[in-house]
Amino acid sequence: MKHEELTHKIIGCAMKVHSTLGNGFQEVIYQRALAIEMENQGLGYQREMQMTIFYEGIEIGTRRVDFFVEDNIMVELKALIKLEEVHLAQAMNYCHAYNLPIGLLINFGAKSLEFKRVYNVNHQENEAYKKEILKSSHPKNPNSDQ
Repeated sequence: MKHEELTHKIIGCAMKVHSTLGNGFQEVIYQRALAIEMENQGLGYQREMQMTIFYEGIEIGTRRVDFFVEDNIMVELKALIKLEEVHLAQAMNYCHAYNLPIGLLINFGAKSLEFKRVYNVNHQENEAYKKEILKSSHPKNPNSDQ
């Protein structure tokens, strides 16, 4: 898919951070370390970027995304023992609300790094892949590939 190389690079950065720091820190520690690693890898990003959420064309609020990478990919970080469906739903909602084709949910809190690519199946870039995304997805989560 279109953004696979970029998401792979971001995940690689997260893996390096997790293998260096391990689990057990607060989310902000991983956020700072990931910013350093993405910079080392030449990735452009904005951290804690405030994005406006619209409903039927009307601004209804704002949310801060942990990272917005290369003006294309939303990255939401967690530092939890276990990811739950609500965290996945949050990441999917961000992709939809920000009209982004793909995002990443990365959890540094488990013993092994956890990551999920989340897709906005309604985004025009994903139209050609919609069936593939839905077919390969977890039944409870039609937008995730992991």
